[in-house]
Amino acid sequence: MKFVVRGGKPLKGEVKLAGAKNAATKLLVASILSEEPSVLENFPIIGDTAITAGLCEELGSEILKDGNTVSIKTPVIKNTRVGLLTRRNRIPVLALGPLLARAGRAEVPVVGGDKIGARPVDIHLEALKKLGAEVTISGASYEAKAPEGLRGAEITFRFPSVGATENTLLASVLAKGKTVMRNAALEPEIMDLIKFLQKMGAIIELGANRTIYVEGVSRLRGAKHSILPDRNEAVSFACLAVVTGGDIFVKDAVQEHLITFLNTLRRIGGDYEVVNGGVRFWRAGKLTPTSIETDTHPGFMTDWQQPLAILLTQAEGVSKIHETVYEDRFSYTKDLNLMGADIIVTTECLGSLPCRFSGKFPHSATISGPTPLKGMKLEVPDLRAGMAHLTAALIAEGESEISGVEEIDRGYERIDERLRYLGADIKRIDD
Repeated sequence: MKFVVRGGKPLKGEVKLAGAKNAATKLLVASILSEEPSVLENFPIIGDTAITAGLCEELGSEILKDGNTVSIKTPVIKNTRVGLLTRRNRIPVLALGPLLARAGRAEVPVVGGDKIGARPVDIHLEALKKLGAEVTISGASYEAKAPEGLRGAEITFRFPSVGATENTLLASVLAKGKTVMRNAALEPEIMDLIKFLQKMGAIIELGANRTIYVEGVSRLRGAKHSILPDRNEAVSFACLAVVTGGDIFVKDAVQEHLITFLNTLRRIGGDYEVVNGGVRFWRAGKLTPTSIETDTHPGFMTDWQQPLAILLTQAEGVSKIHETVYEDRFSYTKDLNLMGADIIVTTECLGSLPCRFSGKFPHSATISGPTPLKGMKLEVPDLRAGMAHLTAALIAEGESEISGVEEIDRGYERIDERLRYLGADIKRIDD
């Protein structure tokens, strides 16, 4: 599957956000904690949710889909071993908690997902051990047992990992006693998971300084929940509006979820208007350079730096991006340079934040602009890089051919159709 794109058209109009990928997949797994049915509305029909639905069905879930509404119930855990096919994303490790809670044992494959460097699952496993799980690691899987059930514990994360926070929440809501999580992640998607778990009957409180308190309950019930809008989609469409010289109203975009990005966008020459039902984005004038550092929420999200980098190739001057969350997130810059960009990636830390990656591998980028881009053949390495490729193709002179669009489909629902509605010249072609 590939996209054929002819760039140079300003994108204008209205686009509605899909439900957040990073919430929908976790809520499907959370539903396994109860034998009762749950209903998830505003559910995105994308590659990652399809993989996660397959995982749940393998464990015993019964799933019905009606447009963007999904009903799921898991009356009985039929299987405590997650198959290897689900290694295509990172969700399987989050099944450990629900399976331990309901069946006392679990085995999941080694974590997969985007090709953006190592995913430190040890933070997850250490938390589960503190909750009373016995964990064994083999070359291909993680196996956990809790024959006496899980029990509450005090857990301090060395880094506010989103996945480890989610895993601990899922494991602790049915554990005996109280769990305290310190230095926890507080992303909007985690808040959405907490809201869903509360509706199911969990007792979860938020404290100061990234602390979450969980009082274990004996059982959870089914719940109905509407998934929050995807803030990564919002940023992608905002960047497209600004870099193409267009004007896009992003329906359902939530200002609270985008504050750090909105400030950055305004600094570099984009603008926005928060109105009832969403946010409108456009280009205010010449684009100016800036320096950003990715960080955990409420900092600048790591998934936002790729589309922003395309804007910075068109800014007059030198910009810097310092990636502090994931390694190997600049693979897309090689193709951008072939298209005409001037990007230098280095191991040097180009920022002020404490960085775990100092001197280890390329995790900072210097972008000089403006540089016109030319269309070419591109291969998508991962989801977020794929959206950067697509954004670059939409401003490039001439035609671009983008292969591996299945990676983009993992996180963006019907992206080609929605872009055409905004005026893009894009076609989907079967290889």
